[in-house]
Amino acid sequence: MKLDDLLEALNSGHTITGDSPLHEVMHHVSQDALRITGELNSGYQEPARVRELLGQLTGKPVDESVTVFPPFYSDFGKNITLGKRIFINSGCKFQDQGGVRIGDDCLIGHNAVLATLNHDLAPSRRTDMHPAPIVIGRNVWIGSNVTVLPGVTIGDNAVVAAASVVTKDVPENSVVVGAPARVVRTLTD
Repeated sequence: MKLDDLLEALNSGHTITGDSPLHEVMHHVSQDALRITGELNSGYQEPARVRELLGQLTGKPVDESVTVFPPFYSDFGKNITLGKRIFINSGCKFQDQGGVRIGDDCLIGHNAVLATLNHDLAPSRRTDMHPAPIVIGRNVWIGSNVTVLPGVTIGDNAVVAAASVVTKDVPENSVVVGAPARVVRTLTD
């Protein structure tokens, strides 16, 4: 089994069982992600170097318009897709095995957590993992200390208020607040 096999399984929503060859590949890739984020977070890095390290982490080029303020954490890295003109503030944590896609012109506040895996609820299968992607549309603003759970899509132009826990999809042009996050306002220009 290789990374491509794992990504195919993850992106198809297949359960990754705790004792499987795919689980072993996931742990191997995680070690690479920990090495890269360790370098990224080990003192000051010029913006171009930050993007270079993010490119190594994701396995994809990162547009020069992307800005990330370290520290930044990812325990996988290879299933992150970044658009253009994105700003990710310090302390963010991406658990991206299930896929994290961020559209153009997004702002992500301090200490946001994007989690794309759930463990099985059955005690006998607790090490099994269920992936589901997080998709963030264009021009989204995610406030500080927000947690976004697996399978959530956040629509274009939405705002997620600080400290919210996003458990279900967020409509475009809306403001959501709370835990669980709920729509409190619709935005117009």
